[in-house]
Amino acid sequence: MTDPQVALFMLGIFIFIILLGFPIAFTLMAMGVGFGYFAYFDPNRMWRAYDRAVENGADWWEQTSLWIGGFFNNQIFDLFVNQTFSVMANDVLTAVPLFLFMGYIVERANIVDRLFTTLSIVARRIPGSMAVAALVTCALFATATGIVGAVVTLMGLLAFPAMLKARYDTSFASGIICAGGTLGILIPPSIMLIVYAAASGVSIVKLYAGALLPGFLLAGLYLVYVIGRAWLQPSVAPKTVIEDDEKMSAWRITLLLLTSFFPLAFLILAVLGAILAGWATPSEAASFGALGGLFLAAVYRALTWQRLRESVYLTVRTTAMVCWLFVGSWTFSSVFSYLGGEQIISEFVSTLDISPLTFLLIAQLIIFLLGWPLEWSEIIIIFVPIFLPLLDQFGIDPLFFGILVALNLQTSFLTPPMAMSAYYLKGIAPPHVRLTQIFKGCFPFLGMVFIAMAIMYIFPEIVFWLPDKIYGR
Repeated sequence: MTDPQVALFMLGIFIFIILLGFPIAFTLMAMGVGFGYFAYFDPNRMWRAYDRAVENGADWWEQTSLWIGGFFNNQIFDLFVNQTFSVMANDVLTAVPLFLFMGYIVERANIVDRLFTTLSIVARRIPGSMAVAALVTCALFATATGIVGAVVTLMGLLAFPAMLKARYDTSFASGIICAGGTLGILIPPSIMLIVYAAASGVSIVKLYAGALLPGFLLAGLYLVYVIGRAWLQPSVAPKTVIEDDEKMSAWRITLLLLTSFFPLAFLILAVLGAILAGWATPSEAASFGALGGLFLAAVYRALTWQRLRESVYLTVRTTAMVCWLFVGSWTFSSVFSYLGGEQIISEFVSTLDISPLTFLLIAQLIIFLLGWPLEWSEIIIIFVPIFLPLLDQFGIDPLFFGILVALNLQTSFLTPPMAMSAYYLKGIAPPHVRLTQIFKGCFPFLGMVFIAMAIMYIFPEIVFWLPDKIYGR
């Protein structure tokens, strides 16, 4: 087999192994080192000291030691160590554990229940008021945490039973929780965009600026659908009767907003504003966000040693997963490229003679399909870098491509049969709620994602307008 054929064989074996359920980070590292040993195998270089010792008549012990040392004198081990050091020293990735810590602290600060209750009261005269409150709470909380499973689970425990008690349609309520919980991987400050920035070399501040309008566009489409359906079909979202509605003065509503909505919103805006305005790097702003999360937890009297310990543990565990995925991915991709795999893919795409739009559609279709068996982190770190070298060939801006991928990855949590948001919700939903009902509720929101992607295709200025206004081309 030629080196390029070995590279394609390596990619095929990797896909087969991860579909079997093996841990992806360790699979990447093992395959990178294994195939890298073959790729960089050079007996003249590796056993040079051993050959010299034999010629000089060295004793058996010295010859054995030099032979064993030569076995490990393969460049792949140097590459693996260097890749590990590069990942751990990456300034962009420093923001990941800080944003994660902020999210886990906020999750445990008893903010969400106050926020949902307040927004339900504020939106009480809007059709589907509880659904609107749940969606806005999901969006705000998801933006603060960026952890889909945590948002869907917590909102499933808080808002989902309340909507079912108010006689909301089960599928309708399920779709709101599942779709709203995924918005955090798109709306800044998004951890997914940080990971994409580290993988692609695109400025994280430009990614944040570019993602704002698409994120609000998708959230707006969700709200339009929720309010429109509640208005046209009142049976799916009966009007909520709030006790003492007449006594709900403007002052009381303002007080509720000041103690629940504004603190979290201010924290998010302060972090994002500092990044976009250039007052702080993402890592510095994330540090401020983590400190702000601790302050909010202390103010709400939810900062206990147990919760702090849980937050630190979950932060370390998730950060380690992301970092080792990067180490494995960069080792794997370096060997894949060295063997000529990227060149084969590039030449194959060139022979197709397709337009940039067709390439974008094919790439997004592949990412959409990968979203069924894989998490977003694995797609961004492992598979998106395969497309990145092809962007120049088609004249596609990596910034636009990254936002489009972030929008597309919303579907990975909503598309059966591997819709992870649905499984998160099913895990904590009442027994009478069927998985098919949750899937049914996700489909309309899946349609909203496709509409948002189509709008971005037609009007790419949605992505570029804000970065151009703030930073210029």
